[in-house]
Amino acid sequence: MARGEAIKIVLDGLGIDARRFAIEWVSSAEAPRFAEVVTRFTEKIKMLGPNLICSQRALSR
Repeated sequence: MARGEAIKIVLDGLGIDARRFAIEWVSSAEAPRFAEVVTRFTEKIKMLGPNLICSQRALSR
């Protein structure tokens, strides 16, 4: 099993949507690609909305 898949299993077990995790290898010479990867992941997280685990913890304080 790849490390990324193991992390997704752990996240699911903790109640965190595994779509909030990603690994993508980008060389330091690939600045435009890095910006695209970060922008795409940021948009994905925004579409998923707030992390319910964090919201629940904030309410319990």
